[in-house]
Amino acid sequence: MQGVEFAKDLIQKEIRGLELLFQSLDEDEKFNEALQVMSNVKGKVIVTAVGKSGHVGKKIAASLASTGTPSFFIHSTEGVHGDLGMVEQEDVVIMISNSGETLEVLNLLPTLKKIGVTTISITRDKESTLAQASDIALSYTYEEEADHLNLAPTTSSTICLVIGDALACALSNKKDFTKEDFHLYHPGGSLGRNLST
Repeated sequence: MQGVEFAKDLIQKEIRGLELLFQSLDEDEKFNEALQVMSNVKGKVIVTAVGKSGHVGKKIAASLASTGTPSFFIHSTEGVHGDLGMVEQEDVVIMISNSGETLEVLNLLPTLKKIGVTTISITRDKESTLAQASDIALSYTYEEEADHLNLAPTTSSTICLVIGDALACALSNKKDFTKEDFHLYHPGGSLGRNLST
């Protein structure tokens, strides 16, 4: 299987992962709980992860910021080398790890507990160390990664990205965030130009 055939098979695997996520939201009140905590936060929403999850985390933090929720990303490795100084008690920290056992992410937990922040994890394993240590654990499931080796973060990273989009947009909707508000934070590019008119 090559080319378009391979691509369509890969996309179908990722779609299946999103279908499982869609179905699971009906049974899990954790999403609403996370949404409530994030909407009431007096500080910032900070996202942390490493690897491909880190790239997804940066996008989630950027989406939150542009849709009305002050947010930024901390690389988990940098966190234990001083960047945890950016975190304050009134913040919420979203921690992403597909396995829930990523050492660099877990290493943040003792300090985050001492600071007293609320932690939200996004992981496939609700029994993992990270999920069990978090105040709110958002978990997901999928049948396989979409690459031919079933190894590269593909299905899992897409699911995390969609969870982040869902949180950011649901928060924005909850806050009655308007086009004018969006333009305030996004005056540049074609989006900014279109909103100016």
